[in-house]
Amino acid sequence: MSPLWLAVVILGFVTLQRLAELRLADRNSERLLQEGAVEYDRGHYPFIVALHMLWLTALWWWAPGQPIDLRLLILFVLLQLGRVWVIATLGGRWTTRIIVKRGAPLIRSGPYRILRHPNYFIVTLEIAVLPMVFGLWRIALVFSLLNAVILTVRIRAENRALASLRS
Repeated sequence: MSPLWLAVVILGFVTLQRLAELRLADRNSERLLQEGAVEYDRGHYPFIVALHMLWLTALWWWAPGQPIDLRLLILFVLLQLGRVWVIATLGGRWTTRIIVKRGAPLIRSGPYRILRHPNYFIVTLEIAVLPMVFGLWRIALVFSLLNAVILTVRIRAENRALASLRS
């Protein structure tokens, strides 16, 4: 398969995966809110969505036709398995927003035994690794820096939301 078509397949998969995840997250969010859960710190969420949309757009623009590093592609595939592990562990509580439900215990199984925020760890690596699959180090660098800024805001907000459950 030519680099052009392989890039289209890879980016098509990632795009469809993200769209399916957004749909799942929206369904979970709606259900959680109907059950009395509360959403925290909505203000930064549009920036997260914009960051991911621009990242994918940049990849669609510059990646097709670039040589593909198979070792980094394998690493990216492994990250996708980690992503599935996180989503499966959280089940109906997985969402792209910060939604917490009083009385619900913190998840401490699966990847949460190892890391406090495994999803953010995986996303951070994905944002860096996928552009590098195509040799696009500038895209990896720019979006990794932008992601670091927004995740600083996001993780602080999520930690405050989770702390509010204990008080």
